[in-house]
Amino acid sequence: MPQPAIHWFRRDLRLHDNPALRDASKRSAGLVIPVFVLDPTLVRSGRVGVNRLAFLYARLRTLDAELRSAGSGLVILHGDPCVVIPAFAKSQDVTAVCWQRDPTPWATKRDNAVAAALHSLGIFVGIVDGQILVASEQIRSGSGTPYTVFTPFYRRWRAELTLPAAIPIPQLHTHPVLRELATFPTPPATAVAIPDTTAEYAQRLRERFAAKRIHGYQTGRDFLAEAGTSMLSPYLRFGIVSIQSCARMALEAEQHAKPSEERSGAEIWLSELAWRDFYTHISVHFPHVTSGAFRAQYDAIAWDNDESLFDAWCRGNTGYPIVDAAMRQLTTTGWMHNRARMITASFLTKDLLVDWRWGERFFMQHLLDGDTPSNNGGWQWAAGTGTDAQPYFRIFNPSSQGSRYDPDGLYVKKYLPALANVPAKYIHAPWTMPTALQHSSGVIIGKDYPAPIVDHATQRIHALALYKAVRPSTDDVS
Repeated sequence: MPQPAIHWFRRDLRLHDNPALRDASKRSAGLVIPVFVLDPTLVRSGRVGVNRLAFLYARLRTLDAELRSAGSGLVILHGDPCVVIPAFAKSQDVTAVCWQRDPTPWATKRDNAVAAALHSLGIFVGIVDGQILVASEQIRSGSGTPYTVFTPFYRRWRAELTLPAAIPIPQLHTHPVLRELATFPTPPATAVAIPDTTAEYAQRLRERFAAKRIHGYQTGRDFLAEAGTSMLSPYLRFGIVSIQSCARMALEAEQHAKPSEERSGAEIWLSELAWRDFYTHISVHFPHVTSGAFRAQYDAIAWDNDESLFDAWCRGNTGYPIVDAAMRQLTTTGWMHNRARMITASFLTKDLLVDWRWGERFFMQHLLDGDTPSNNGGWQWAAGTGTDAQPYFRIFNPSSQGSRYDPDGLYVKKYLPALANVPAKYIHAPWTMPTALQHSSGVIIGKDYPAPIVDHATQRIHALALYKAVRPSTDDVS
């Protein structure tokens, strides 16, 4: 009998296109013990909500079923990985432990501690890349520093992007311990319906997007009522599909784009994967962004932080339909359209004058696809505290954004049924409806639907003043 090897599942909850699982199988002639560790530090974190936990727990069950179909199964360990992984590896007399690298600072510190403990036991540690497409050490500017602006980063990223061939599911064999430790946590109760977590379903989503949506992505991605996006983000977050398979799909679609298109939908969607890498690189090189502004002067902003306004934003009761519909989409489905994420984040920070970190945390507590680097980067972009050179004066008008990206109000009416009979002319500013029309539409503003809790024009002036107060005078663009 060969000695077994452990594959430590983390952000790669799949069998296909999994280099760490392949390496574990090679080192053990297929006698792999697949392991997932439920770390109480993460499970009990205030940044991990019940939606994402329920999605994870559902995926662990479907992953176990897929492993059993392949001749194996899943072991669930509970505790600090720095303790339970080495102890379990020693108890099973394994020859190697393999996992996929997570380059973020907290995970790197944890993984280094696990690796050191395993090395002290004489156990081989195999760590492979795969969570992002291009490693952070591969991309540097001409002066050798990390890129902090996306456009030059993207040019270099495209030059460095190389994709390995897809990896088939390795041949696996059942280890006796799998019959003893296949116990799963009870999923927490949620207010949202957890979608299908099988790898088969994720693959169908990817194939449907490639066949029907990717070529129109450059326009379809922004319209809130249309099915113009891939919906793959929760599956990428947990690695149910590999980021490499998605990039291969985009590159293939890019090759078949119409020559007349200046930028194809496929190229733009590929650039979204690059944004994912970019924000991960930022978290690696500038770890302070997880708790503060990328540009430190913005930590001095004197936010109003009115808790009643924040509560209205959380509940989708601001009186601005596009904001309220988006927040209710989040709290009832665990997901939000990316355009809506930008609109709601801009509104919280620049209309309600609430610290971006409040909203960033709320998103992490509710999103199925919540991922710290991308969520943090998106919030800092919207708040004007991030990597953009001069973004503080970018302030979305919520009514204009609604009219532009939900012109018929279909998105708003889906999540705000009280506005179902409001004419499209007024749907993004219902407080401007004449009283008679309010009665005939069945919605009295201030009674059946709230009046705006702030005046956008007034708040825009206040927001600019807050930002200018912490900026050097040479940066004034007024």
